[in-house]
Amino acid sequence: MAHEILKKLCSGLPLNPLPPPKTSRHTDVPHAPDRKPALSNEERKLAIKNALRYFPSNVQLELVDEFKYEMDTYGHIYMYRFQPDIEMRAYPIDEYPCKCKAAAGIMLMIMNNLDKRVAQFPDELVTYGGNGQVFSNWAQFLMVMNYLSIMTDEQVLVMYSGHPMGLFPTRTEFSPRVVITNGLVIPNYSSSSDYERMFALGCTMYGQMTAGSYCYIGPQGIVHGTFITIMNAGRKKLGTNDLRGKVFLSSGMGGMSGAQSKACQLLGCIGVIAEVSEEAAKKRHNQGWCQELIYDLNQLIDRIRECREKKISRAIGYVGNVVDVWERLATEKETLVDLGSDQTSCHIPYHGGYYPVQLSYDEARQCMKDNPEKFKDLVHESIRRQIVAIDKLYERGMYFFDYGNAFLLTAKRAGAAVGGNDDKRCIRFKYPSYVQDIMGDIFSLGFGPFRWVCASGLESDLQQTDAIARNVIEKLMSTENTPNNVLEQYESNLRWIREACDAKLVVGSQARILYSDQVGRINIGLAFNEAVRNGQLKGPIILSRDHHDVSGTDSPFRETANIEDGSAFCADMSVQNIIGDSFRGATWVSLHNGGGVGFGEVMNGGFGMFLDGSAKADENIRQMLYWDVINGVSRRTWAGNKNARQTVERAMSKESKLKVTLPNDVTEECMKKLSI
Repeated sequence: MAHEILKKLCSGLPLNPLPPPKTSRHTDVPHAPDRKPALSNEERKLAIKNALRYFPSNVQLELVDEFKYEMDTYGHIYMYRFQPDIEMRAYPIDEYPCKCKAAAGIMLMIMNNLDKRVAQFPDELVTYGGNGQVFSNWAQFLMVMNYLSIMTDEQVLVMYSGHPMGLFPTRTEFSPRVVITNGLVIPNYSSSSDYERMFALGCTMYGQMTAGSYCYIGPQGIVHGTFITIMNAGRKKLGTNDLRGKVFLSSGMGGMSGAQSKACQLLGCIGVIAEVSEEAAKKRHNQGWCQELIYDLNQLIDRIRECREKKISRAIGYVGNVVDVWERLATEKETLVDLGSDQTSCHIPYHGGYYPVQLSYDEARQCMKDNPEKFKDLVHESIRRQIVAIDKLYERGMYFFDYGNAFLLTAKRAGAAVGGNDDKRCIRFKYPSYVQDIMGDIFSLGFGPFRWVCASGLESDLQQTDAIARNVIEKLMSTENTPNNVLEQYESNLRWIREACDAKLVVGSQARILYSDQVGRINIGLAFNEAVRNGQLKGPIILSRDHHDVSGTDSPFRETANIEDGSAFCADMSVQNIIGDSFRGATWVSLHNGGGVGFGEVMNGGFGMFLDGSAKADENIRQMLYWDVINGVSRRTWAGNKNARQTVERAMSKESKLKVTLPNDVTEECMKKLSI
């Protein structure tokens, strides 16, 4: 049955007849905020013309008024009529029609990104982050599924910001099946206003990180990183590994931010996560990622006190604005919060990423469309109030960190007193980025968000991969001469993978996240491929990672915030990474402008790798996963990070072909001369 549904889905654009128009949008899922792009009348006509060119002339008249309505009502042409009326999810790989099994794996990943359990705004093809698109419209989705179903190993699918440029001949050996670019523009035209115009025209899209690269695995994708971040914040700033009775306050449960509440459960602390969207809060509560919802602020404060006093581990969702919580906590006599952060989508603060405290959720959505200038002013006022409350609690001993969502950057632009100088290249503020204080050194050891998906769709396969990964980690821990700082990360890995199954982390595809290093990734990948080959696993494995990784992202306000040799604003690393991955065995690669901190603020890329049990897959693992980590560690070494240098020197001692340029320390005598 599923095979027939997918066969029809992959048959291309339905044109004879056209599917009936959608008279209304689905009411059982949240929708992206309506946009108001500043298009001239000529540009509006161009946007509609651009949408119509996907369809032959004999059906264009039937579609033109509909596309005009979508543009004028929603600010973008999503082509809702062509959204398939099927259950969108990751089906087992054998159900997909294909000539190339790796292409079926990519189809599985795409459909997982659009699963309504996974996606933030599934009808608008947004996976997470408020505007992280998989595609720009539903015609593109259908065309891509058709191309993937008919492609062979001698073809590559080329994707231009959601648009399938087509299938092109290529060499079979080491050539990717899909090459994706998202949001790549001429640098002088990389502002948010440029993006809004080009997205409305249907010329570009914001792929976030793993949305437009088809590698999202639900909020689990950043749970391990959030777990590590909060754990290390407690260890370094509170002086304890025991977080029972400690309160972590943040905001956001809509997309990836939903990981915060689950990480708090796993750590045993008290997580208080505010969410303005009741739909989003209920979704996470129903999925078990949040243990209780509270709507009343007085009740919330009482519950925090109770959990602190009794050291009750609890993930509490507050349905309301986080600014109200910060301001209320700042007036309490005792300090009721120990750790604080924020995960609103501040890369798009004026388009639904940040909701000002002065308005209700519905009022804010209306205001951002009807009066965008007023809305922007309210956002600025709200974030300034938030910083004032955070400051008061910080002075009383709370530790606050920026979680790489452009929160402090937005606060600075809003006029809040967050420190830093007036130079637009300033990347250090009053409060540190979590990369500067915590994750940067972990990245420099080569550890980052490695992940895999069981293409069979079987839970039993996921359990098998957990066991395989656990065995690999245990063997690595017994290796002689492993540095203590690496062993500490392996111990964290082992704890994580032992508890992962019981933690019920799966939302969507049967997937797992694990912060692993180069050696770990390669050995785990080889063990998975062997398990596919010998039948221990019932289907192929798809390897991937978050772009938020050792080598994948150049972002001065997040991933490279601890690069202090002046190169934090350079993007060589992420671009070189994808080029290198593409000819070393990646099944697909992607390169994006934007992601996490905003359009024009970051370059990032990722990959997918299909493991079918073949000897070729073994070679791909050894070659590509090696480069995918050592590239970023080498760059961090040149910038002066000691952990990175340790990692590179260990790698060179084991591989004679690896020759990395190492920096020389500048003497104190020279520095004294420079300071004269």
